[in-house]
Amino acid sequence: MTDLSNIVKAYDVRGTVPDQLDAEIARALGAAFARFHGAPRMVIARDMRESGVELGQAFAEGARQQGVDVVDAGLGSTDLLYYAAGTLDVPGAMFTASHNPAKYNGIKMCLPGARPVGQDSGLADIRALAEGYLDDGLPSGDRQGTLTEQDLLGDYAAYMKQLVPGIEGIRPLKVVVDSGNGMGGLTVPRTFEGLPLEVTQMYFELDGSFPNHEANPIEPANTADLQARVREESADLGLAFDGDADRCFVIDERGEIVSPSVLTALIAERELAREPGSTIIHNLITSRAVPEVVRENGGTPVRTRVGHSFIKAEMARTGAVFGGEHSGHFYFRDFWNADSGMLAALHSLAALGTQGRTLSQLLSTYSRYVPSGEINSTVTDQAGRLAAVKAAYEGRPQDELDGLTVELDGGAWFNVRASNTEPLLRLNVEAPDEAAMAQVRDEVLALLRG
Repeated sequence: MTDLSNIVKAYDVRGTVPDQLDAEIARALGAAFARFHGAPRMVIARDMRESGVELGQAFAEGARQQGVDVVDAGLGSTDLLYYAAGTLDVPGAMFTASHNPAKYNGIKMCLPGARPVGQDSGLADIRALAEGYLDDGLPSGDRQGTLTEQDLLGDYAAYMKQLVPGIEGIRPLKVVVDSGNGMGGLTVPRTFEGLPLEVTQMYFELDGSFPNHEANPIEPANTADLQARVREESADLGLAFDGDADRCFVIDERGEIVSPSVLTALIAERELAREPGSTIIHNLITSRAVPEVVRENGGTPVRTRVGHSFIKAEMARTGAVFGGEHSGHFYFRDFWNADSGMLAALHSLAALGTQGRTLSQLLSTYSRYVPSGEINSTVTDQAGRLAAVKAAYEGRPQDELDGLTVELDGGAWFNVRASNTEPLLRLNVEAPDEAAMAQVRDEVLALLRG
């Protein structure tokens, strides 16, 4: 009996090619996805990984065998695929392994309107169907679906700029962009076209072998080149995209990394100016500055668990105009509640370019606390260590929305969460100053590590 549990994850399909994920498996998944969504037409796109061509073709073959017409959007970012699924109102599949190393590839699936497909919203059913097809053969529909190609890049670029107030009227800016040999190298030039930007391009060549550095800007080592180049060019800001360009990290004019929490607060304020009184979603490890800024600007902050499925579910439930995660994912109601690195980049440019201060000056109002960053500890007994921390801070305000969050005196707090896939506990601490943060961090790490 075929078992795809090693590659069908919580939110997508992800594995090494060809030993875990190959054309035969992709074909079965394509047929299963077609049977699951039941729509007459769907759209696919892929990132720059060489294996994406074969996997995408096989997936399309499986879907077409079920009578589904397939629109191939070709090379694109994940948010371009979301745009396609939203504007065409069809299910979609994106072939990408995001920030993972070159040997990986994967499939992100969504329903019409870019609604996510995860374990609890269909991915488990798709896996079960595909496993059956691999064991017993693919069924056939009453007709063979068609395959057509459609270039959506120009329409995507225009649409993204329409969603960002003030972007067309910004002052001239010097920008350094590191695409990490990923899909930003395709989408950035087209989207920035017509804006008064002097762009220095870094690693724009599409290359799924990632010859310069991994396309994962959440790791500081992968932004070192960009930070140095921003200082060297005396640029106004730097932008770093991950492999499929659904995440964007910002570097200020000093070459310093801008916290995604700070960017969340900035975009929240801009969206609240556009739609006063709206709801803003943030996950529980974003800075406390985020809900503070939201309330100060007349909005309603809603706190969620970590993970894009929780953010998207809360956005749909509350009608929130915007949502942000500390991992660099930013979600927009008017973009079908989906996340987009490009929209985060455009908001950063618009905020900077419609006033005269430097980026660090502009963002200083949102940088209110000192974070520890996420610290992982390998443990053999996750539940036992969490219980020890809980007991040590008995009497302090606690909640267990996601792991354990504890409020401390003087505005400090921490959260400890268990990894779903590894024997790790993840610690995030925030405090008003460096000394207070370090003290809390060291106390909790001592409990976690025995």
